[in-house]
Amino acid sequence: MGAVKIALANQIRNVNVLFMKSMTCFSRLKLQFLAVSILAAILAVLPCRAQMTNAPASGTNDASDVSHFPGLENLPGKHPPHIWNGLAGVWARAHARWKNTASNDVGAVVFLGDSITEGWNGTLARDFPNMHVADRGIGGDITAGVLYRLQDDVLALDPAGIVLLIGTNDLGNDADPADVADNTKQILLAIKKFNPQLKVIVCKVMPRSQNGQPIFDAKIKQLNSMVEDFVKTEPNFAICDTYSIYADDQGNPNPADFNPDHLHLNRAGYVTWKTALDPVIAKMNFPTKSQ
Repeated sequence: MGAVKIALANQIRNVNVLFMKSMTCFSRLKLQFLAVSILAAILAVLPCRAQMTNAPASGTNDASDVSHFPGLENLPGKHPPHIWNGLAGVWARAHARWKNTASNDVGAVVFLGDSITEGWNGTLARDFPNMHVADRGIGGDITAGVLYRLQDDVLALDPAGIVLLIGTNDLGNDADPADVADNTKQILLAIKKFNPQLKVIVCKVMPRSQNGQPIFDAKIKQLNSMVEDFVKTEPNFAICDTYSIYADDQGNPNPADFNPDHLHLNRAGYVTWKTALDPVIAKMNFPTKSQ
């Protein structure tokens, strides 16, 4: 910037010299005064323009386009040490679908989560015929991913309510339950900040097993307990117990409700989930299509 000022000053000085050679003394004084005034004005403006050019725009949101997965290290909150390597592709395809339906999803009750929520998409509207619903589940997603895309995928729809199920992929990728609970709390606080009156149903992370044995059961219980403790402090949030309705005494998922991977729900499992949700939805007074 100093070099620019010097160059401009030299140019104006050279022009001034040429003019002064042909001017009267009085005219020279007037011209000198004018030249000094112009130079002062230019030098005063230059720093301001540089500052405006270099400073970021106020309120800039680097995550304004969430249609592509940003990479694990670029997610907000706390994240597990690794994730499913297919997440980026599933993420992009989901957003491509939602781009075509977003206008129809405004004002819906949004079901938000991972592949378990995404798997309900085929029958969700049929299972809740009296509610305007939208599915915003992404297979493989984690709590930090939901936190990253919350504004664009959910809050931008001005939802009438939210049903949240998230966290099993965090635990499956070696996350600490306390970190997952903290991210879930941040998601809920962001929703509350957007609209303090918005009702949210938080579903407990479901049991899962492998080779006939429950996996991550202690972590699942710990996570569910921490999230429930927070939810109970907020009058517009409620818990739906989607752990006990599926788990046996050892923490194994009921095979009648799950696919052979003992992680994802089958059709019967979604019916069980709906049965658990119905009284909570009624208690939270989610709007119906007739309202």
